[in-house]
Amino acid sequence: MAKRGVDVELTNNIKREKWGHQVDFILSCVGFAVGLGNIWRFPYLCYKNGGGAFFIPYIVCLIGGGIPVFFLEVAIGQYTSRGGIEAWRICPLFQGIGYATTVVCFLLNNYYIIILAWALYYLGMSFQNPLPWANCDNDWNTVKCFRANITVTDENKAELANLDSSVNEFFKYKALGISAGIEYPGTIKWELALCLLAVWIVCYFCIFQGIRMTGKVVYFTATFPYVILTILLVRGLTLDGAVDGVIYYLKPNMTRLTDSQVWVDAGTQIFFSYAVGLGALTALGSYNKYHNNCYRDCYIIGAINSFTSIYGGFVIFSVLGYMAKEQNIPIDEVADKGPGLAFIAYPKAVSLMPLPQLWAVLFFFMIIMVGLDSQFVGVESVITALTDVFGMSLRRRPNREIFIAVICAIHYCVGLSMVTNGGMYVFQIFDYYSASGMSLLCVSFFECIAICYCYGGNRFFKDIQDMIGYRPLPWILVCWYIVAPGVSLGMFLFMVIEFAWVTYADYEYPTWALAFGLSLACSSMICIPLTLIYKVCTTKGTLEERIAILITPTLNELEDWEGRKSKKAYDEVDAKKVGRIVD
Repeated sequence: MAKRGVDVELTNNIKREKWGHQVDFILSCVGFAVGLGNIWRFPYLCYKNGGGAFFIPYIVCLIGGGIPVFFLEVAIGQYTSRGGIEAWRICPLFQGIGYATTVVCFLLNNYYIIILAWALYYLGMSFQNPLPWANCDNDWNTVKCFRANITVTDENKAELANLDSSVNEFFKYKALGISAGIEYPGTIKWELALCLLAVWIVCYFCIFQGIRMTGKVVYFTATFPYVILTILLVRGLTLDGAVDGVIYYLKPNMTRLTDSQVWVDAGTQIFFSYAVGLGALTALGSYNKYHNNCYRDCYIIGAINSFTSIYGGFVIFSVLGYMAKEQNIPIDEVADKGPGLAFIAYPKAVSLMPLPQLWAVLFFFMIIMVGLDSQFVGVESVITALTDVFGMSLRRRPNREIFIAVICAIHYCVGLSMVTNGGMYVFQIFDYYSASGMSLLCVSFFECIAICYCYGGNRFFKDIQDMIGYRPLPWILVCWYIVAPGVSLGMFLFMVIEFAWVTYADYEYPTWALAFGLSLACSSMICIPLTLIYKVCTTKGTLEERIAILITPTLNELEDWEGRKSKKAYDEVDAKKVGRIVD
């Protein structure tokens, strides 16, 4: 049966959609995985960790961890035709992985969209002439303000060090209205609250009809940012000082490779930018046709992802090189990462250019487009996971639309805490802890353990061969068994040993806020051991029999599981390994 170009399975009146075209899946994965971190985090890490030399640990971590785990998550989704939670019926003992990824993604959806609200606010302000952050003639400016386009000289450098730029003051005092700390929440900034509402409304309409809508929206949201990036790159390379910026970005410093922090930065960047450990890739893969070549697709998506990171670096550093030369300061004094790059460094750079409004509008529109598909695909992955659990009741219309609206409303209410005067401090807590590197690394480690050592890595390779018609490279299996879990565990332990509490500028958080942040980090990771203990305790039999039962897949209990239709007799191995315990 087909409806609007999307294949639909019907089993006991339960519908499960399939991508109308495989390009829909590829662009959805690109849209989700290629996010703001590719634009503002990779270039910063590259120059910080040895320029072109950083590509060596980046590629090593990509081959050893990024691509293999990315492929693993997509393949699990495609094989089981289920989202983040139900897909782990493939190894019930570790079904807590599904709950962990859903919690991480749910928390991520709360704060990631705040950046889009800021960008929308800046986009609206970019139509003013002059740009409101370009001068100190505004009611929010302080006596310590200096104009963004001032040239730094030996005579005024010491004086400016004690002052604050107009760009920084606009972000802190106008956009955020920032308070003295998280214990002073103040009032809601209604301009930001309305921007946040507008972004959530757009997000809702991108997903409320399921992948029929999502698969078409990404044709624009996943591709148009490359048009804007190219326009900004062409403009950036024509600026005086652009070459210096690009050289600074790429100039290799091989001595940095002896620093363990460089390798950890490379590994965490791979896991962040490839969006592993969030359950979204499993959800997207679950809408693939059973015999889709997901192995080929993952290499295509990986190539696009890494290309975007490198390409974005040229865009950013060509402009930062210009700004450094215009203001007569070193590039490392203007280079920044994260929100500091998007809302301070780059706005300051465009204020120095001719036609600053045009470049500001293009930049902030690009930020919105890059982040929007990451946001709505993240929400869709949570919806998919919960819908699979509750089944037909949430797949019927209008139940699905209402359910998505409720989820979006909950996220919006949580997000309001981040658009108050103290909202930036709340945002930093969520950003630092909820979808932290430790959470993603923990999930990735247990994914490899569950598939390779419980379900069976060779067995899953045969399942993949049944889906795509051939066996992937043996290197993938080596990575699943040894390299990926080793890298994940190693980086996890490094982050635990080098753990530092979150700060914001010179502000130190109170103990209760740090405890809240730590609870956010633990809320996902704790799902894995808790679910494992619960299942072991509630399963009948001796401990050995319980373990044997819990590593036996329960996919055959799903009436619409496509694997049953394949030539492979799914239960042959299980029948030899364990007998079911019957009362």
